Amino acid sequence: MAKLARTAGKPPNAATLYEAALNHMARYTATEAGLARVLARRVDRWGRLQGEEAAEEIADTIQQAKAEIPGVLSRLRKLGVLNDDAFAVSRANRLTREGKSHRATLAHLAAKGIRAPSLPDDPERELAAACAYLRRRRAGPFGPAPTDKILATMARGGFAQSTARRALALDRDEAEGLILSLSEPLA
Repeated sequence: MAKLARTAGKPPNAATLYEAALNHMARYTATEAGLARVLARRVDRWGRLQGEEAAEEIADTIQQAKAEIPGVLSRLRKLGVLNDDAFAVSRANRLTREGKSHRATLAHLAAKGIRAPSLPDDPERELAAACAYLRRRRAGPFGPAPTDKILATMARGGFAQSTARRALALDRDEAEGLILSLSEPLA
């Protein structure tokens, strides 16, 4: 079966990139760095669809389109559609409820392009996240599991040893109460 040739259409410009960014943000949450990568890939894909023989002629068009990306991001930031701080708080809340440590959350946000999020380092919230982790692993107050192995996995997950030991020493009701406190979002 023969492949159908795709036409690349008009070259990307600020208007088409803005439209693409809005479409992406309607479906996914994104950081500025992530959205910039999405738009740059879109421009590169357009260039590849032009074919190898046109590569030299469209190089300037590709560079011009990529130069439009910061303006598109700025426009979205001014509208409030793109907000790295809100993304960081929302993602941190979700990861904490899933049982991720503060360190793992910061690493996740750094991978998403947020270098210095303003997330509070709350020991009680960290203990609650450790309890959520233990519930997911059916360990500590939630089930039998070798303490040494659980301490090792919690250490790899970014939990401090003191926090891990405190979580393991809790009874089930206390741990459940802490997990319920995670439903309160970060300020």
